[in-house]
Amino acid sequence: MDIFANRLKERAAQLGISDRQAARQCGLEERRYAHYAGGRREPDMETLVRIAHGLGTTPNWLLGLDHEGKKPTKRGAMLERLSAAARQVSDEELRILTIQAEALVRA
Repeated sequence: MDIFANRLKERAAQLGISDRQAARQCGLEERRYAHYAGGRREPDMETLVRIAHGLGTTPNWLLGLDHEGKKPTKRGAMLERLSAAARQVSDEELRILTIQAEALVRA
């Protein structure tokens, strides 16, 4: 259980998000997510997959079964943070952000 809680904290840090934001990304209540991140409870398989998907990783990594793990590059970490943020905005906000990003690329 400790490895799972530690991996949740590590992944949130990699993404530059709080537990509150991580819970939202996973579609979980903050209190429920806090139990997992605090090592007080373990998720069922469906919830584990949901958390992994919400945090952009794999269940195996969260459980410590993928020992190689990915040490993100600075660029990779920034891209993951951008992706995590993009999942939180409305469709209209995402459209605007996409236009802005494309304008930056052309500049």
